[in-house]
Amino acid sequence: MPLPLAFTPDETALLGRTADALCAYLGKPVIAEVVAEPGEGFEWVLFAIPLDPADTDEDIAHVQAGGPDARILGSQGGLNFSDGTPLDCKFLWAIQLSDQKDARFVKVDAQGEEIGWSETLEELLPFGLGDEPAPEQDGRDDLEDDDDQGPPETH
Repeated sequence: MPLPLAFTPDETALLGRTADALCAYLGKPVIAEVVAEPGEGFEWVLFAIPLDPADTDEDIAHVQAGGPDARILGSQGGLNFSDGTPLDCKFLWAIQLSDQKDARFVKVDAQGEEIGWSETLEELLPFGLGDEPAPEQDGRDDLEDDDDQGPPETH
């Protein structure tokens, strides 16, 4: 039986593209994993970076990502999850689904604090990765705008 508050295929695709963009932006693997809370009736997605085993910083919010039956989104940061072994990771943030009015999505930071609410997923993501086409360039160079200001002052 599906959860009442589950991510749609379009939402999981967008979350996967976000993880891939974060990998490129940060230059390291970023994992996005959908986690179901069956007793609570909702899903949430965590974003995390695998930790080096030598990293012992206790101020980092740790989370296990991967494991048997894990729902990893995107290109998986070049990692291989086929053996079912979870990875110790630095927890970046999460987005959980909500049944609150005007807040289908709730963003949670690494300290567990709710830091954002929205009816649209795009408003809570760090990159604009929607399916809308990029705005067309008008062919003008930004330097052309300087020509409209007249000659520079001379003293």
